[in-house]
Amino acid sequence: MRKTQFVNGEYYHIYNRGVDKREVFLDSSDYFRFIKSLREFNNSLTREERMRLESKRSKKSELSSGKIVEIVCFCLNPNHYHFILKQLVDKGIENFMHKLSTGYTNYFNKKNDRNGSLFQGPFKSVHIGSNNYLLYLSAYVNCNSEVHGISPAENYKWCSFRDYISKKSSGLCSKDIILSQFSSLNEYREFAKNNAKEMKYKKETEKLLLED
Repeated sequence: MRKTQFVNGEYYHIYNRGVDKREVFLDSSDYFRFIKSLREFNNSLTREERMRLESKRSKKSELSSGKIVEIVCFCLNPNHYHFILKQLVDKGIENFMHKLSTGYTNYFNKKNDRNGSLFQGPFKSVHIGSNNYLLYLSAYVNCNSEVHGISPAENYKWCSFRDYISKKSSGLCSKDIILSQFSSLNEYREFAKNNAKEMKYKKETEKLLLED
């Protein structure tokens, strides 16, 4: 049984990495496939129900069949991912993550002629118990590529930060819980960037201390 018990209406930090720290996104098509899966698997349909509707060339509205989680923000790095999710229905997060992990693993294994697990065990989860923690984690997740020294978040295509700081919206993330607490998009940008800078400094300092 999971240590974290998922409750409807609550927010959670969800993350996992590749088995043996291996890369799970090898090229842009992998990232696009995973992001597409974030949309397609956020519904109450079973795999069999979805395949049946797809065979009938059903409308997108039928395939959606009601969201089971809200995706607040995300970041996909070469060997790991981070999400903030809000559970909307019973077992919503567990069902969403199961479909996402299984579907992407099947795609990746077939594409790369491999077998076995792709991710390092069950996904990890932490309950977000306060508003301050939610805001802090939104900066951590949105700017995670920057925290890890991969790319400035505003230039990184595989995270939701650009969706947060632009007036245009992809429609994938539910941003209001975060952005409603800031007077402008630029204010949130500065908040997130400043926090990311501090997080990166802390991470690098801790690494140096371990190496001493």
